[in-house]
Amino acid sequence: MQSVLHMAAMVPVSIPSPDWSGFDIPLPWGSLRIHAYALCILAGIIAGLWLTSVRWARRGAPEGSVWDIAIWAIPFGIIGGRLYHVVSSPDAYFGPGFDGTGDLSLIPQIQRGGLGIWGAVLLGAVGAWIGCRRAGVKLTAFLDAAAPGLLLAQSIGRWGNYFNQELFGSPTTLPWGLQIDADNPNFPPGMPVETLFHPTFLYESLWNLAGVAILLVLDRRFRFRRGRLFWLYAIYYTLGRVWIEAMRIDDAEQISLFGITARLNVWTSIFVLLVALIAFVVLGLRKPSHPDTPFLSGRQPAADDAGTADAGSAAVVKDDAGTAAAGGIRHSDSPVSDSESRGNLPDNQSGPGDASAPAEASKESTGGSTSVGGAPAAGAPGHHATGSAPEAGGTK
Repeated sequence: MQSVLHMAAMVPVSIPSPDWSGFDIPLPWGSLRIHAYALCILAGIIAGLWLTSVRWARRGAPEGSVWDIAIWAIPFGIIGGRLYHVVSSPDAYFGPGFDGTGDLSLIPQIQRGGLGIWGAVLLGAVGAWIGCRRAGVKLTAFLDAAAPGLLLAQSIGRWGNYFNQELFGSPTTLPWGLQIDADNPNFPPGMPVETLFHPTFLYESLWNLAGVAILLVLDRRFRFRRGRLFWLYAIYYTLGRVWIEAMRIDDAEQISLFGITARLNVWTSIFVLLVALIAFVVLGLRKPSHPDTPFLSGRQPAADDAGTADAGSAAVVKDDAGTAAAGGIRHSDSPVSDSESRGNLPDNQSGPGDASAPAEASKESTGGSTSVGGAPAAGAPGHHATGSAPEAGGTK
């Protein structure tokens, strides 16, 4: 019992500040700094793409198309995320009140942190649309496949905020409070050095990770299509983002609406939540007018067009010899019987007007056979044919 209490006493009552934020790679002309923030973002992208590629392949999408889409979506998403961050937190770049005292050279330095999810999703969707059009697949189908992967990428990427010691919440006395170095530029001025803060990065990471499991379970149960799973992702994420964003104390653009002043990200989350909820409901009420397929109209693989005749009906295909093969295709090298080959020859004795007349079965009797129309059968005089008369027209 004493050992258990001793171990419990050894457990830290707070989350320590990180003592590592990256490493340097020596180069002939200096060194290359690899930031932990960038590694977290990269790890999130890789994990998200892996989950998306698995789900995308199960939808029957073209092999490798997820990577063709990703090369458009990822750069667009990073640019969009950075632009949204600059707009929502402009003081560092343009100065307070846009007085020109900011540093514009900081805008492209994304290794310092600062990627807004809404800009990343919006512009990333534009890049995904370009990639989908080039791959011949539907954007809505891809977004449905990518929705859980997006949450997984966000869950991992949020740990970059921990290594940068940024975007933390208000002071707290909870045992999982986050330590921030007092000499860190993000440490709020005037507060005691031992102040602990809400680890909002951890709250959002766990919220997103739980969302991955929820989306996967709901999609397996209800098979959401036509973009509904993506809108469900937006609903879930914004529900968490509203309360997590409200806890943060970092500098951000403040917006007043309906007599309430809140951070821009809070209002954006509420707006996206309402739009996503409406879209999810409306799409659920509409009956699909086309079969569920990830392909754009007219871009289905050729194999689908060749082998998808109506179920229960036999395909009728003509072989190389010109004969109709019901229920399949006859191989060009298959043997043909003599009677069958004669049955496909035109009636040389029939006149032009009789070429299309139906054939009659021959009569087997002691009085002889009669040809079509009752005339004696063609052949040697006095000899009556006992075989089948050839079909007029040659083919059936």
